Amino acid sequence: MNKSNMPVLTVDKAIIQLKKAYCTVIREKIPLNFLPSVMLWGQPGVGKSQGVRQLAMEIQAETGKTVCITDVRLLLFNPIDLRGIPTANADKTLAVWLKPKIFQMNESDSIVNILFLDEISAAPQSVQAAAYQITLDRTVGEHRLPENCIIIAAGNRVTDRSVAYKMPKALANRLCHIEIKSDFKSWKEWAIKNGINEKVTGYLSFRQDALNKFEEDDSLAFPTPRSWEMASNILKTVSGDIDSVYPMIAGCVGSGTAIEFRTWSKVYEGLPSIEDIFSGKDTLVPKQPDVLYALVSSMTVYAKQKKNDLNSIGNSLRYALQMPPDFSMILIKDYFAIGEDFKRKLMKLPELMDWLKRSGKHLL
Repeated sequence: MNKSNMPVLTVDKAIIQLKKAYCTVIREKIPLNFLPSVMLWGQPGVGKSQGVRQLAMEIQAETGKTVCITDVRLLLFNPIDLRGIPTANADKTLAVWLKPKIFQMNESDSIVNILFLDEISAAPQSVQAAAYQITLDRTVGEHRLPENCIIIAAGNRVTDRSVAYKMPKALANRLCHIEIKSDFKSWKEWAIKNGINEKVTGYLSFRQDALNKFEEDDSLAFPTPRSWEMASNILKTVSGDIDSVYPMIAGCVGSGTAIEFRTWSKVYEGLPSIEDIFSGKDTLVPKQPDVLYALVSSMTVYAKQKKNDLNSIGNSLRYALQMPPDFSMILIKDYFAIGEDFKRKLMKLPELMDWLKRSGKHLL
């Protein structure tokens, strides 16, 4: 707990907690409005929106239902917008309100809807006040959300020096509050699953404190989980050569961090052949820690591409036995993060059993 009197969780821990709650209610056929609406707090770029999308995927995988997210930015609304557009009824004696699109959801039993009220704290208090009915009664005026709808809100803290208004207590008391914090371990597991560029994951494994410098940096470009994802997308889609896209990388994570990232990435030029390692050829193991971090990151990306070629994966595990124990442990953990199906396949490989006998204590 922190001084704001709410639990502080990493994104993955919050997903685990919320998935358990929602999936239990769905399985038991309990109305979703039995659970309180959730408010995720946290600095810009910490992964709140990504977490909601990940939660949707995990609910879908566990329940077999299709999960649809309606993403609403309340700061773009006036209070009256939530009720809809007034028009006359057929005999022009009464005003009726056209339903806003956010209430137009599929009510089928095979669907779970998530109404995601993102950046709610950036909306003026008058608009936040209009959200009272949505979060508690699941209505605005005569419009009602379907029974198969989960409501999750997210926003920045007033202390984050972003656009944020203090939440009225009447609204706050209608929500279950969770503060999201950044954490390298959970971020790296997410990064491996989602194909973040290996140079980004390698560098941040070497310099974990560079993942998030929001609190200490007053500049406009600074490293956060979100800005590193932006840098990864540039490297994956524009060019993998950091020098050629350096201004864009610096524009995402800041010049100081980008300079160090570019300098560190030179170690990739001296890596042993990843193809040789996975083909089982006799390959020397580097000794320098920065090179080993880069090597582990590159091997993980290659293993993800070759995850159905268990012979190649076995060769890489035999190579891991020659690595310093700390780094072979990082490699095995990164392999596990590729996915549960791949982890189950790994556990059947004799090469992993050999590693566990020699170095398994390092996993504890």
